[in-house]
Order: sequence, then structure tokens, then C-alpha cells
Amino acid sequence: MTKRHMPAVHIKRPNGVRVFADTTRSPEAQLKDLTVQLKDVTDGLKAFAEKAEKEIKASGAISEEVKAKADELLAKQSDLDGRISALEQKLVRAPGAADRPRSIGEIVTGNDQVKDFCARQPRGSVKIDIAASISSAPASAGDLVAPDRQPGIIMPAQRRFTIRQLLSPGRTGSNLVEYVKETGFTNNAAPVTETTEKPESNITFDLVNAPVRTIAHFVDASRQILSDAAQLESYIDGRLRYGLEYKEELHLLLGDGTGQNLNGLVPQASAYSAAFTPSLPSLVDTLRLALLQVTLAEYPADGIVLNPTDWARIELLKDTTGNYVWSNPQQMGGPVLWGRPVVETQAMTEDEFLVGAFRLGGQVYDRENATVEISTENKDNFVKNMVTILCEERIALAVYRPEAFVTGDFGNVT
Repeated sequence: MTKRHMPAVHIKRPNGVRVFADTTRSPEAQLKDLTVQLKDVTDGLKAFAEKAEKEIKASGAISEEVKAKADELLAKQSDLDGRISALEQKLVRAPGAADRPRSIGEIVTGNDQVKDFCARQPRGSVKIDIAASISSAPASAGDLVAPDRQPGIIMPAQRRFTIRQLLSPGRTGSNLVEYVKETGFTNNAAPVTETTEKPESNITFDLVNAPVRTIAHFVDASRQILSDAAQLESYIDGRLRYGLEYKEELHLLLGDGTGQNLNGLVPQASAYSAAFTPSLPSLVDTLRLALLQVTLAEYPADGIVLNPTDWARIELLKDTTGNYVWSNPQQMGGPVLWGRPVVETQAMTEDEFLVGAFRLGGQVYDRENATVEISTENKDNFVKNMVTILCEERIALAVYRPEAFVTGDFGNVT
């Protein structure tokens, strides 16, 4: 048997207004369509109200055309309101309808104040209260939604440390490293004839001290959280060690030697002094002349320390045709300049440089490697169930040959 579909019909009201209703669709779908039509009619009434207001201001009366159109829309609005109310009652009586929350549109169109307002010529405004629906807001059912907590802790970015690797390593069992340094050499060697007195040369020495310094910090935590969150202890361990390395790099490079600070490489290095001025000087020329200064001091330079921004400026140098001079973006090798490795670190001040014979000129002595200790014996930790996590190391820096290092700034060179 052929299934017959009920056709769409137009229901004619006594006032001549036609309202479209598709009887083949579900009550919910019909209600949605009628709600959209009601909104369109309401918007149209607002527009005619504004037009009527302008006509009254202009001529003191409303034209028959505007009045007729407004009456037609009011009738259509009333008809839509009746059909929406009938559908709402039908849905309320339907099985399970009581469990379905009404939409805001349904709440507005079914409100008695709105119905009364629409029955009159729309002018002014009407305010209604809409009861809050169940939502994920904290004041509603939000606390019932469990978050999707990912495992672990997202660690912030960490700096790569490089200065220690440039220097010779060493260990000490004391709190002071002493070394004898030659400070002068008078070389009077010369050819002599037989039976004549040979010339005398002279060498002077000085005792130099490199004190061991302690770098340390700590954090407090409860015993319970360390027991309940197993990963937290190892995370704190790693972060505290990172903090030591961060300060260590700064002191090895820039420590001023005052108080408990290390006496770093840059403060002890020789000041840059160019042997000559090249034509069209550039950043690369400045570094080559600094390497020459180390060579003239009789030391083999084995490294260049730059701020990452300055190294990027060098890599981006181009010739007059737009080709890169010192790099190939498609085939990037290790950072090397004039045959020496370039070490990038943000510990180096931008627009400044350090070149030198690092292995020969300096040495880091470890008195105590970085250690992490946990103890309750600090202040009133015991009675508060708190623990103190302490991280520290003891190191010394010996700069045997300050003239093996040269430091300076690029100035206005590009």
C-alpha cells in the first residue's frame, strides 16, 4: 500500500491572515518554525512602529497604508501566538515532555506579559524573568563535570648551559685553590763569544688565590604533599639543580669577584684593542681582530661566546646581491666562525663578545657537586610537618691567563 503524506495546508483566519503549518513534521519542529515566524513578525512590527513614529512627527498622523500593514502583522502575531501555545500544551502532555527544559524562545513566547504586550500596538519595552537552566556553570551543575587532568607537570623553557664545557674541569678538596703564576720574564738570551760572561735573564712569580664559593637555594614543602605526589619530589630536585646551573653560568662568565661572587671570565679578560682598522668594518671583522689579539698574546683561541641575537645578526649578513655571506639556510652546520666554534648564551650581554683560549686559560674546580638534601631540622618544620629541600654546590674558578681572553663590544659596527 502506498504511504500517503499529508500535504502542507494554509489555515485561514477570519481576518484573512494565513499562517503556514506543515502537519507532516513533529510538534517540536512545527514549534521551532512558528517561533522563527513570530520573531520575523515581531521585528516587522518594530519597524512599522518606528515608521509610524516618524510619520506622526512629520505630519501628525499615520497613513492608512502603514496602519493597515500594522493591523495585518498584529493579527498574524496573535495567530502565531495561539498556535505556539497549543503546541506547547501538546508537548507538555506528551510522554517525557516534563523532563525537557524549555528553550528561551519558548519561555518568552509563552509569557503572559509578552502576550499582553504583543496584543497592543508594540511600543516601549517589556521585561520578563527567565529561570536559569541547568548548565556547566559553577552555580549550576558545573561541579559534576570532572576535568580531564593530564599526567605530569608542564615545565617552562630552560636555558642551555655552555660556559662550563669550554673550560678545563678540575676537583679540589680545599676551600681555596692557589696557583703560582709567572708575572714577568726578562729574556736576555743572546749569542756570546768564548770566555765572555753570559747574559742573565729574570723571571718573577706571584701566588694567586681562587676561593671556593657556595651557590645554594632551598624551598619548603609539606611532608604530606611529597608523600602523596610522588613526582613532585623529583620535579623540585630538577628545578633546584637547574637554578644552580643558571646562576653558575652567570658567575663563570660575568661574576665581579666581590663578596661571595666568583671572579668571572669577562671581568678578568683583556679589553679589545684592534691591531688595525679594516675597510668597511663588520661584526665578523671585529671578531677576527679579537682573535688576532689573542694570537698576538701567544695563545691559541679555541672559542667565541656571543649573545644569540648577535649571532643571528651575523648569520643574516648579505652581500650586495642579497645572498647570505656566512650561512646557507638550506644547509645549516654547527655555529662556526673563522674556524672556531661559536657558543650562544643569553648569559652574555647583547652587543658584547668574549673570545679566547678557554681550555688553556681557565679551569673550573668542583669542591662539592650539586646535591639536594631534605631535612625537617629547619626552624619549626618538625611541628608543622614541613620539610626543607636544600640544593647547593661549591666551586672555584681559576683564570690562569687573563690575557688569553679578549672582550669588547661591537659598538656601531653592523
